[in-house]
Amino acid sequence: MYRLNYPLAPLPERTIQPRTIGITMVMDKGLGCRAAEDLVDNAAPYFDYIKLGWSTALFVRSLSDKLALYKNAGIKPYFGGTLWEAFYVRQKVDDFLRFLDAHGVQVVEISDGSLDQPHEEKLHWIRFFAERGYEVLSEVGSKDATKVLPPFRWIELIRAELEAGSRYVIAEARESGTVGMYRSTGEVREGLVEEVVHHISWERLIFEAPQRVQQAWFIRRLGTNVNLGNIAPEEIISVETMRLGLRGDTFHTFLERS
Repeated sequence: MYRLNYPLAPLPERTIQPRTIGITMVMDKGLGCRAAEDLVDNAAPYFDYIKLGWSTALFVRSLSDKLALYKNAGIKPYFGGTLWEAFYVRQKVDDFLRFLDAHGVQVVEISDGSLDQPHEEKLHWIRFFAERGYEVLSEVGSKDATKVLPPFRWIELIRAELEAGSRYVIAEARESGTVGMYRSTGEVREGLVEEVVHHISWERLIFEAPQRVQQAWFIRRLGTNVNLGNIAPEEIISVETMRLGLRGDTFHTFLERS
C-alpha cells in the first residue's frame, strides 16, 4: 500500500500504481496548470486516469504543460469521448490523430453517446486505434436518459467492444450520474449491474460514479478495488477513504470482512 501519515491497520488490501484494477478515473472539466499541479502534489497516488471532459481540451491554455504534469506523475490523461465524436462526425479522423500525436496522448476514448452510429462502425474504430498501439477505453450507454438499454444489450455491446480491443469499457453515467446504469434520481439500477457483472468480469469495467452514494454502493458490492470513473478532483481522497473503510459509508463493510 502507498504510505499513510500513520500506519493504521488492518485495512483492506489496496492495489498500488501502476494498477490494472482499483482504477480511479478523474474528470478534469478545465483545470488550469496551477490547479493541476496542486492536484498531482496532493493526490497522485490515488488516481490513474484523468479525462479532459468532453471537448474541453480544445480550450485549455497551456494544454501540453498540463498533460506533462499528469504524465510525469504516472497519471494517464486522455480526451473525452465527445471530442472524438466531434472529429469523427466532421470526417476529421486524420486531424484527431494529429492532435493526439502532437500532445503525446496514448489513451483514446471511443464513444457514441451523442451519435447514432451502427455498432459495427464503432467496433471498427476501436480496432483501428488498438492496432495502432493506443490504449482504448470505450463507453457503453447513451447520454440521452430516454434511451434505456436492456441488460442483454449492455452485455452484448460490452463483450463485443472488449473483443475488438478495448482495455476497459466504461459504463456511461455522465457527470450527473443520472443516466446509463442509474435512474434519473441517481439510484443504481441494481438488477442491471448484477446482470452485467454476472456475465462480464468487473475488472474490465469502469463504472462512472460521480455521486458519493454511487461510489459507496459499488465499493460495498464489488470491493475495495472496483474501477470507478468520473470522480471530481476534489473527491479523489474522499473516494480513497471509502475504498479503505475510513468513511462512514463503508466503515462497517470492511470491519465485518476483517
